Amino acid sequence: MKTTLISFLISAIIAATSTDLFANKSTLNGSSDSLSNPLSPLLNQYLNLKDALVNSDANSAASAAGILLEQINNVKESSLQPNDQKAFSSLKSKLALDARHISEVKNLDHQREHFASLSSNMYLLAKKVKLTDKPVYQDYCPMKKSYWLSTEADIKNPYYGKQMLNCGDIKETLK
Repeated sequence: MKTTLISFLISAIIAATSTDLFANKSTLNGSSDSLSNPLSPLLNQYLNLKDALVNSDANSAASAAGILLEQINNVKESSLQPNDQKAFSSLKSKLALDARHISEVKNLDHQREHFASLSSNMYLLAKKVKLTDKPVYQDYCPMKKSYWLSTEADIKNPYYGKQMLNCGDIKETLK
């Protein structure tokens, strides 16, 4: 009985130590994709909204925009670096306005109109503030004459969904 208990305790200690070592190793190697900028969640939620529009899902788009609006309103500007604070403060009301409009309607055409404006302002923010460690692509839809942001090089058009899923070009890469 004592031998079994001691073996169990030793195994538990080894397992706990191994888990900590692996966790520290991945952190030390910098393999984490997340950036510790308080504005990073805005880009992530914007991308969720974009994906909902790519899928022509008005309900998911409204929900994603509602979460984005909440995140915009909850940014603690005092926690931002001075340049980030200046960039965000100048765009906050515009970002919030478009996110609110998208969240309040279930009409895809109306959502996509406001998404074009939201995308322009998110681009301005992403140009001034490093929101992610990944490249951010500014994509362009020639049919809609509108831009959007993506962290993938593959074109997935949020303005026409499945009708013209791959219509568009990468116009700029922000690193």
